[in-house]
Amino acid sequence: MRGVKLYVMRHGPAEDTSPTGRDGDRALTPEGRERTRAVARALVTAGEAPLTIVASPLVRALQTAEIVAALTDLEKRVREAKDAGGAPGAVEIRREMAPGGDTLGLVLELARAGRKRAMVVGHEPDLSMLVSRLIGRQPEQGMLKSMVVGVKIETAPDAAAAGRPSTALRFILDPKSLQWQRD
Repeated sequence: MRGVKLYVMRHGPAEDTSPTGRDGDRALTPEGRERTRAVARALVTAGEAPLTIVASPLVRALQTAEIVAALTDLEKRVREAKDAGGAPGAVEIRREMAPGGDTLGLVLELARAGRKRAMVVGHEPDLSMLVSRLIGRQPEQGMLKSMVVGVKIETAPDAAAAGRPSTALRFILDPKSLQWQRD
């Protein structure tokens, strides 16, 4: 069995409307940027920095992912990692993380590819549904903006034996209080 630490993160607080009027163009607010920075610093302090970050193409999720990548020094850590599981060292943009995308399929793909510490950054209600599918329940308050849920995924190393992986909740990081809830 191969173990993957998955970090499921919702984008930070974003503006209500964008200058273009398109939902996908809504950017993080100054408060959203600061909250995301605080969460990224908490992940680093706890030794929970990801080696792979995959984001939705929507601006607010991409900005969230880029802040986490910068504050965790993603590119340098991937270069120095002995086994980064094929991580590119930069934020990957995937349509599966956009609203209505196949988040579970993407997560299983990352796990089967051996991505050791993978973060996915996306949107509600998709992330609550993803967490529920993985661990059988979602955070009581749903996925708050900038919240991170840590999940352990165990996959079979042989693709032929790759059935449903075993999963377990590792933690929930509350983005407002920066308190860790561990199971």
